Amino acid sequence: MKNQKMAYFYAICAVLIWSTVASAFKLTLQYLDFLQLLLISAFVSTITLMVILITQNKMKSLMKYSLKEYLHSALLGFLNPFLYYILLFKAYSLLPAQEAQPLNYTWPIMLILLSIPILNQKVNIKSIVAIIVSFFGVLIISTQGDILGFSFTNLFGAFLALSTAVIWAFFWIYNTKDKRDETTKLFLNFAFGLIYIFIATLSYSKLIIPDLKGLLGASYIGVFEMGITFVLWSKALQLSVTTAKVSKFIYLVPFLSLVIVFFVLGEKILISTIVGLVFILIGIILEQVKKIEKKY
Repeated sequence: MKNQKMAYFYAICAVLIWSTVASAFKLTLQYLDFLQLLLISAFVSTITLMVILITQNKMKSLMKYSLKEYLHSALLGFLNPFLYYILLFKAYSLLPAQEAQPLNYTWPIMLILLSIPILNQKVNIKSIVAIIVSFFGVLIISTQGDILGFSFTNLFGAFLALSTAVIWAFFWIYNTKDKRDETTKLFLNFAFGLIYIFIATLSYSKLIIPDLKGLLGASYIGVFEMGITFVLWSKALQLSVTTAKVSKFIYLVPFLSLVIVFFVLGEKILISTIVGLVFILIGIILEQVKKIEKKY
């Protein structure tokens, strides 16, 4: 029981931190472009993960990996952090936080779709209903409730936000096939990803010394969104009796995020955003219930 209480503690800490990142993205993008933000935050995250590995005495394990495993990390590093966060930060630069965050949150639904060709999984009626319900929510958010008019507030931004869900689903599928230590894998992903991000920044942006607000914002994102929070969530999953006991907390993130967006960014939260988010979560929960029933 003590372990379960600690699992809840770690899970709640992770959820509270994740709830702040949408606002952190929008605030920091006022001082840096999306590539500059990604370069600094990825650098900070890589250092953070290295410190965590050192404290856990796991740095030596890096020397034991084969060339094939390093190449696998190089591929995953291209997906995340490089491609995933480029698309995500660009989406946040084009959309209100209340739109970008829920659209990015559709990755479990994208996971269902990608599992069909990649994992040869069959889709039943419940999965089809889950997909339709969630994408109806996407349509409500993207059109701000004007579904019949089919008028998007920013079609390209919505496309990018949904693309991040696809990239994350790809990353999740291929990452779960890799049985190496999770923190070590993530460090290597960011180490390789940092190289790609540096090249992209040199090619399409410029290296700058950010002002204090930009540096603090990017560092916050690097430490918490990309680094420590992952470790907290992994710890919660390890200590919990079942994954389902802590996974339910993740559904609080988008709603808490909207509250923070309202108070920190001053965005007026639209009814269409809340309604659309409810539809997205209903679809995700429908699919998760199926998985939990199957597993337990």
